Amino acid sequence: MDLPTETGNHAVRSLRLGVGDPVVLFDGHGGEYKASISRIQRGTVTAKTESFVDRSAEAPLELVLAQGLSSGERMDFTIQKAVELGVTAVHPIATERSVMKLSGERAMRKTRHWRKLAIAACEQCGRNQLVPVFEPVRFDVWLNQQIRTPAGEELRMLFSPEADARLDGFPAPATRIILLAGPEGGLSASENDAARRWNFEPVRLGPRILRTETAALAALAAIQLRWGDF
Repeated sequence: MDLPTETGNHAVRSLRLGVGDPVVLFDGHGGEYKASISRIQRGTVTAKTESFVDRSAEAPLELVLAQGLSSGERMDFTIQKAVELGVTAVHPIATERSVMKLSGERAMRKTRHWRKLAIAACEQCGRNQLVPVFEPVRFDVWLNQQIRTPAGEELRMLFSPEADARLDGFPAPATRIILLAGPEGGLSASENDAARRWNFEPVRLGPRILRTETAALAALAAIQLRWGDF
């Protein structure tokens, strides 16, 4: 089979792989294939698959991240590292205080970029199930469209430096955890109130105020240590 152009170029130009070198291929649905490069010709890299390996690198928890849109490279960094830490879905959220404003074609381009980052992060960390990155939507739209599971079946966390609750005060979740992180300036008062009406529990991540690109990643690592596979 011919590898996708970007994948083939990365294998040959960055990793310096040649004909006969072993590779591991995956289609994003779980499991992977042992394979080897069989031909490199005119920019096309062909691999020969050998055997299927039913291997999983997924965490035992379903971890959903709703991340307020942040500016510059912060959003890229958050998505890339969240995938490495085991998040199972990423929802970019346009909040009142989001500096980055996305709509139309620009939003579609950003979403394609983020999805490529997620794929590359899966390749780097050995995950063989792709992590979906959804198109950015307004905060209120996301709440009304996505939060449908009864609150008792999942743990919903809202990061807040003013909260009293700490992560170690929560019981193990039944099915999944939804993490809600604000942008650079945090969520507005009305957004905080709306999230709490949907049973999001404010959580304090220590006595220090964390940057937007730090908060979700710190929480993911702590959750993996407490209930996951760390």
